[in-house]
Amino acid sequence: MEQEINAVETIPAEETPAPELTQRQLIGALESVLFVMGEPIPKAEIMRVFGLSQLELNTLLVNAESEYESNERGIRLFSTDETVQLVTAPDYNDWLVKLLSPPQEKNLSDSMMETLSVIAYRQPVTRADIEAVRGVRCEYAVSQLLKQGFIRELGRKEVVGRPMLFGTTDAFLRRFGLHSIEELPPMPEIEEDE
Repeated sequence: MEQEINAVETIPAEETPAPELTQRQLIGALESVLFVMGEPIPKAEIMRVFGLSQLELNTLLVNAESEYESNERGIRLFSTDETVQLVTAPDYNDWLVKLLSPPQEKNLSDSMMETLSVIAYRQPVTRADIEAVRGVRCEYAVSQLLKQGFIRELGRKEVVGRPMLFGTTDAFLRRFGLHSIEELPPMPEIEEDE
C-alpha cells in the first residue's frame, strides 16, 4: 500500500491528465484562477494551464463575458491582446465608491502625456524621435513612464549608436481602457497655415 502511495506522489503534475470539463465548468475554473491571481494573466499562460488552443480560449472568453453580462453579474472580463483580468462591472461603481475611498491614481503630467502619446502612435520609437516631435528633451518623462510601467524597451534600432526603441505596455492599455493599440483614436489632421 505504501509503495502505491509513493508511486502516485512521484508523478509530475504535468503528466497528470486534466479532467474533461464542460464549457460552464471551464468558465468557473477560469473565473477561479483570475479571481485568485487578481492581476492580468497572459493568455498564453491560460492556454497552457487549461490545454486550450487560441480559438478555444477566444470562445471561452466570449462565452464567459456573455454569461456575466446576461446575468448582470458584478464582474467582467477585461481582455487585451496579451492578457485577461477579472474586473468589476462599471454598472456598480457607485456602490464601490460608497464602500471605498476613491482610488488615488497618480496623474500624468502634460509632458508625460505628450511623450506617451508620441510613443503610442509611433511605436517603436527612439528618444530622439520623441524629442524631434515634441521639440524638447524627454529623458525625465521617458524614465517616469518606464518606472510606472506604461512603456517598455523593445530593443535597439539598427543605426549608429543603437538607440533604445520604446513601445507601450499592457498597463498603458488598461489605464486608458483600451483592449488593443488599434483602438487608439485616429490622429487629428493638422491644418497648415496658409
